[in-house]
Formats: sequence, C-alpha cells, structure tokens
Amino acid sequence: MNRTGLYIALAISLVFGLLFGLYPELDLKVAAFFYDATTKSFPLKSSTWAAIARDGAMWIAWGLVMPALVSLIVKLIRPVKPLMISGRAMVFLLVTMLLTAIVLSNIVFKSYWGRPRPVVVTEFNGPLEFKAWWDPRGACPKNCSFFSGEGATAFWTYAPAALTPPQWRPLAYVAATAFGVFTGGLRMSFGGHFLTDVLFSGTVSFIVIWLAYAFIYRWPSTRLTDYGIDAWLTRFAWPGYRWRQKRLGRDVGETPRIRPGAEASPNDAASVPQP
Repeated sequence: MNRTGLYIALAISLVFGLLFGLYPELDLKVAAFFYDATTKSFPLKSSTWAAIARDGAMWIAWGLVMPALVSLIVKLIRPVKPLMISGRAMVFLLVTMLLTAIVLSNIVFKSYWGRPRPVVVTEFNGPLEFKAWWDPRGACPKNCSFFSGEGATAFWTYAPAALTPPQWRPLAYVAATAFGVFTGGLRMSFGGHFLTDVLFSGTVSFIVIWLAYAFIYRWPSTRLTDYGIDAWLTRFAWPGYRWRQKRLGRDVGETPRIRPGAEASPNDAASVPQP
C-alpha cells in the first residue's frame, strides 16, 4: 500500500474515465463481444458453470473477511477474552469490506446512479437508453450498473493482500487484481456491467483500501494499536456481558477486565507492514 499503487489507481481512473467519457460508445463495443445478435441475448448468462464461478468468487471474498467478523462477534459476546486476530487487521478488513462492497457500491452509487445495465439497453434488445459512465440520469430505477458491486467485492481482496508478509505481497496484489478482473469479466459476460463499471469498482476499492491502511497503520496522527482496539471493545461490550453474567448469578464487576499482560506493545506503533 505505497504511494506508487495509489498513483497507478488514480492514473487508471483519469485515463479511462476521460477515454470512455469522450467516447462512451467504447463501452458498447466491449459489451458487444459478449452479446449474441442471433439469439438477442448474453449466452453466458444462462451458463451453469459461469453461475457457479460467479457464486464461488463471492464465497471466496466473504470467506477471507470471515475471521475478522467472527473475531469481532466473539469479542462482543465474551469481552473478557482477547481478540482472536490482530485488532488492527480486524478493523481494516471489516471497514474496507463494508465501504467497498456495501456502502459505496450498493448504497451510494447503485441506488442513485441510474445507469442501465447492458442487458437492458436498446443496443442489446432492451427497453432503456444507454448512458455513459459519468451520467447518472439513466432510467434505471434501482440496483443499477455503475459501479459493479461484485467487482468491488472481488477487488476488496487487495485488503488481505496488503497484510501478507512483504516477500509475498507483490504476488498477493497480482492475485487480487486477477481475481477482480476475472469476477468483473464474468459480470460483463452476463450483460450485468459495462467495462467502466468494473474498472471503477477496482480503482475505487483500491483507493478506499489505501486510505484505510494509511489511517490505521501509517499516519501517526490516526494510527491505531492492537491493544487500544482490544481495550476499547472490552469496555464497549462489558455492560452487556455483565448483565448476562448477573442473570446467571455472577457479578463480574463494573471495571472491564482487560486481560493480564495486555500492555501496549512498542511493536503496535512500529510494526507497520512495509510495502
């Protein structure tokens, strides 16, 4: 998660944004490769193996975030216990998944950016008028095309890639990119998204993950510690835990019992994963 990666993501956004903004018909030409004019359909949309691959890609992405989610749930239920994984890794994975796969793609953009999907535009035997990526005035009422939610979910794998050991990190980034391109390509082959929907799902995801990484790990003014996250969650969950224990006839006390030996480690501040 160094500045070079950020500059590349911004450059891709700028170059392809301008190119497809000035020549929006390029999106239609790319989508046409997946369209069968004879049957007036996107054939892979009805392919069983393609549907399995699509579902499998989402299972992989959500499977990677599951340890962080389980760790948070267990901590909230049993705050007396330490977190099962690094507190910063847990926050990093959960926050980035929430922002990329849910908030930005599905709640913010797809709900209010009325760009129709390829499968419903007139050029592919649909009822709605095609719109360029930058134009939110399409007739799509909801769950629209820009930008790809599944693409953002797949490209979110940049987040776990950023936490791999330094010697494996370049390979992990390549794998995350390939995974996002493959998943986005499947959505394009189904007529579910245009190329720009997939491109921007990747660049937006990378930028969000880069900023979250810097906020949690790198910037001194905002940098978090594993101990601080663990202690805060302990205090937050303690009232509910104490109430449940009282119902069982045990009073665990008012003061959160942060585990013995859980001192703020100097490594919390120093062990920022290096690019």
